Amino acid sequence: MSKRRRNYIIPAAIATVVLISTTADFDMSGAQNQTAEQASMEMVLPDKDTYTGDMVKNMASGSQQESSSGQDVSLPQDAMAAQEVSLPQDVMSSQDMVLTEDEAAQDSLDKVIWAGDYSLAAGSAEEEEEAELVIFEDAGLEASEKSESAQEDNTAVDSDMMVFEGDMIGSDDELYLPKDKFTHEEPAPQFYSQGVTHSSVADIQERLMDLGFMDYAEPTMYYGSITMEAVKMFQRQHGLKEDGIIGPQTKELLFSDEAKYYLAKVGMRGDDIRRIQQRLYEMGYLAKEEYVTGYFGDVTEQAVKSMQKNNGVLADGKVGHDTMELLYSEDTKPNLLSYGDKSDVILECQNRLKELGYLTTKPDGQYGNDTVAAVKLFQSRNDIVVDGYLGPATMQVLHSSAAVSNGIVIGESGDTVKRVQELLARYGYMSSANCTGYFGEITENAVMAFQKNNGLTADGNVGMKTMNKLTGGDAVKAGATASGSTSSGSSNSSSGSNTGIGSSSGSSSQTSNTSSVSALLAVAKSKLGSKYVYGAKGPNTFDCSGYVYWCLNQVGVKQSYITSYGWRNVGKYQKITKFSDIKAGDIVVVTGHVGIAAGNGMVYDASSSSGKIVYRSLGSWWKNRFICAWRIF
Repeated sequence: MSKRRRNYIIPAAIATVVLISTTADFDMSGAQNQTAEQASMEMVLPDKDTYTGDMVKNMASGSQQESSSGQDVSLPQDAMAAQEVSLPQDVMSSQDMVLTEDEAAQDSLDKVIWAGDYSLAAGSAEEEEEAELVIFEDAGLEASEKSESAQEDNTAVDSDMMVFEGDMIGSDDELYLPKDKFTHEEPAPQFYSQGVTHSSVADIQERLMDLGFMDYAEPTMYYGSITMEAVKMFQRQHGLKEDGIIGPQTKELLFSDEAKYYLAKVGMRGDDIRRIQQRLYEMGYLAKEEYVTGYFGDVTEQAVKSMQKNNGVLADGKVGHDTMELLYSEDTKPNLLSYGDKSDVILECQNRLKELGYLTTKPDGQYGNDTVAAVKLFQSRNDIVVDGYLGPATMQVLHSSAAVSNGIVIGESGDTVKRVQELLARYGYMSSANCTGYFGEITENAVMAFQKNNGLTADGNVGMKTMNKLTGGDAVKAGATASGSTSSGSSNSSSGSNTGIGSSSGSSSQTSNTSSVSALLAVAKSKLGSKYVYGAKGPNTFDCSGYVYWCLNQVGVKQSYITSYGWRNVGKYQKITKFSDIKAGDIVVVTGHVGIAAGNGMVYDASSSSGKIVYRSLGSWWKNRFICAWRIF
């Protein structure tokens, strides 16, 4: 990917003060002398419509600075009325100003980055996504040097600047540098809007995460669109103007003891409300998909109350910390069909699950363990939140023509895999000692032998036809062909013993693992820079768990979609408990977040704080929050 550099031209109103030292040098009329005297006392600004949204900075040099020293800049009253911007005294004394738009044009507010004794302004929010952010690193430049630099190059970018790019190639560590690296960093800005880059942004993001307004990820110095949306939710909840800009009032409240944890309730509107409604629909508490509107009304409130009551929490109809945890917990009770229920509706669903190759037992209308396992597997194959319940969303997909049939392959594990192994052992294709719930080479060989003897394509995968044959009661046993004659190979020779498989394929297995890790990292790298979107599972937008889910499935690991919380206890892979033991290809689980170890102390992850897929150091933030890692290969 080629780098795109786009520099901003900074418009400035420069007040040039000309002092008349002697009448011998210049011949001026009385009117001209009067004008010159007035110019030495105040700066003349154009009308408001001319300077609105632009930035005025002091570029006076040499004698101009000396002659105007100590003069305060007088701004028209209406220029400051909209934002009530209070400039520090030391900024005013050097004639530095930041002019903002009025509230009617707030949506296109210019981005302001403070840098030493002057400021830079960026363009609109749309332009900022493609723009290169700049910060002057050396605040010790003299005013005259800054003026000359700006005059020589209207972009106001020189070689002493530290550059941050929105579409960087390679590591994104520049956005994650610790604060002690910025010994010459300028003071924090008074206003934070999209595009601002400063180490204090990390504190803002961390606070938003702790309060539940932003998904956990390593905080960055970049104030992007995800951060802005989180700020809007914070402002919404605290009765502030929802502009996503942090000014003195929002910042003070954010870091005060009076800041409230995220809470969704009646009257609120936003993408976060839509996500809550979608989950309520999936669990059967919202009866119709048309209720997923993004507006928290009476219907949504009743649905929340029903879920809370069914799960033993205070039924207040509001979605706070505990209720949000319930929404994505595997232990949450749904509103419809679940374990222990019995009905004709369940029987109908079981028949469909068996038809698609998910159910390994005879349909009986009883929602038992086999049905739970079948539903979970179906949900994972069809990109539905895996909870084992038959809610509206699951049932809608189950009975649709778009439902994906089952196909268990090598590398998978779980109750369904164990059931398949038990059936293979019953027909003599593998030993019962190998019924571990993990689909390895022994199971694959046993499946191939079964398929060959039963007239199926011997690909080693348990698809719909293989599953139906296994569970149909008329399968050909090992040692016999479809016509009843003896097979040329025994069950042991077809499936392989543990010793035989291990000794003959040890080196090839190691090579295969290395190849698989490389493939996973290549897939992970291919999505660098893709946009972060909460709950997205690819192929072009992701959240942290959706990114891991998509990458694993691209390399043949049929992992279901689970949240970062669910990754704590996924159980089907080798668990790594020491941070120092993490290797390339491992799935790294930390508090509230998950990523893919890239090796050499690096990690790939979908970062809410930077708003995209990033490649950066697996550093202290990860180590301090480390829970475990899972070795896939």
